[in-house]
Amino acid sequence: MSCPPALDLAAANVPCLNLLNPQSFIHNLSFLTMANPKSVLFVCVENSNRSQMAEAFAKIYGKDLIEANSSGSRPSGRVNPKAIEAMKELGYDLSVHHSKGLDAFNGTQVDVAVTMGCGDECPMVLAKERLDWKIPDPRDMSPEEFRAVRDLIGSKVKSLVEGLLADA
Repeated sequence: MSCPPALDLAAANVPCLNLLNPQSFIHNLSFLTMANPKSVLFVCVENSNRSQMAEAFAKIYGKDLIEANSSGSRPSGRVNPKAIEAMKELGYDLSVHHSKGLDAFNGTQVDVAVTMGCGDECPMVLAKERLDWKIPDPRDMSPEEFRAVRDLIGSKVKSLVEGLLADA
């Protein structure tokens, strides 16, 4: 299908959006969104539990449409084995993640910066929107309590991703 001359966006390397064909429209809309994925940075103190799981869930739910990262103000240097195990139960390999410092993201522009309720701030991260989720630190929790925190994070990230993609 070729676009009418007034809608021909080929010169801009943008496909024509056929509004009469929903499948074509959805395909082209996802193409446009992938060209500019929404970016999210999850921040906590150690970058070993909450923010790591949040990053994983954003990658699961956002696929290529969300660019997710995590960091910590005082990174532990490792991802907690309990977090690795909790995400493994859901089929996600968190062992490939690394604990990163917040300074790696100073001056970085993101759509959303999410702190995990640990009192951290990230003033050097240039965020269009800032959220603070009050999520308890699961580090010393039993496996059942840890899973409950994991599931809370998953639910919050899913809602965040849905909202970001709806705004795209």
